[in-house]
Amino acid sequence: MNKRRSTVRYPRLVAVDRVLLAAPRGFCAGVEMAIKALAWMVRSFPSPVYCYHEIVHNKLVVERFQNLGVVFVDDIADVPEGRPIMLSAHGSAPDVVEAARHRGSIVVDSVCPLVTKVHHEVKVRAGKGYRIVYVGHEGHEEAVGTMAVAPDSISRVESTQEVDDLPDFDEPVALLAQTTLSHRDWEGVAVRVRERFPDVWTPGRSDLCFATTNRQSALMSMAPRCDAIVVIGSANSSNTRALERLAKEAGCGHVYRVNAADELPVDLSGIVGVTAGASAPEELVDAVIGRLAPRQGVEEVRITDEDEYFPPPRNLRDLQTSIETAATVLTGGSLADRAPVDDRALAASDVLSALTV
Repeated sequence: MNKRRSTVRYPRLVAVDRVLLAAPRGFCAGVEMAIKALAWMVRSFPSPVYCYHEIVHNKLVVERFQNLGVVFVDDIADVPEGRPIMLSAHGSAPDVVEAARHRGSIVVDSVCPLVTKVHHEVKVRAGKGYRIVYVGHEGHEEAVGTMAVAPDSISRVESTQEVDDLPDFDEPVALLAQTTLSHRDWEGVAVRVRERFPDVWTPGRSDLCFATTNRQSALMSMAPRCDAIVVIGSANSSNTRALERLAKEAGCGHVYRVNAADELPVDLSGIVGVTAGASAPEELVDAVIGRLAPRQGVEEVRITDEDEYFPPPRNLRDLQTSIETAATVLTGGSLADRAPVDDRALAASDVLSALTV
């Protein structure tokens, strides 16, 4: 468990006895990769660096990069020609990727590999003549990007009623999903799809993100013991809102989603559960626990360890190697003795914190 605690001073909530801290929580492997990639671009290119959509759905993360000169845009046409461009972790439509490549001096696509898997499944199934029933939230960036892979072959649903409203397709049906759905968002809808289309094709491995599932399982394991639950994350984060809904469905009478510690209610008491969505940095968790200041300390409730790692996008790795090689040669160093940078050993929360220096 991360032992750092926030140095920000808030009024102590004297009635909090103990904090149950969910594990896993916070950054997933895809978010780790995306944040480190954008941080590297900020350090390597003159400002401004442009990013298509928010790099991840978290207010603190976005504001920190904005303070360093990153400009987030919702239209690639808003990027001046010749500027470096980052594409967000949620995945982008094929035409957006192509437009970025024509416009940017360098384009780094930080799409989560799990989203890439779904894009590939959509492309393959559509190419084989399937009608794809896609379970996803209307307007969510991941859903928009995924549907754009094969817009004429895909129907989006997010409720059993919407499944019932689908026509009787003449073509075979495939069932795919937005990666950040909760199991409860997915399960009932998926069951209804299978009832309507008994021969539906599904992938051998679930589309639902393992990190999202782990965070939900950790929350559910501690929820029965909690008088209140605090979910840390932004309102536009799908997996964060799923955690909030699950906490309420688990029967906890007091559930609060907060962006930061200063949004905590002052009347919290007893045992308080704390978790964080997959886009929320650990420093926010530290600050929340610092304000809760539980009299009986913090108990981590861990259900599993996560060791998944997604390396930086290939073109970024190649660029990093080229710059490191050139710097070594220009400073008279030895290429044979140059120690490689171990990206896996760098925590994105630490990288993010260092960006304020």
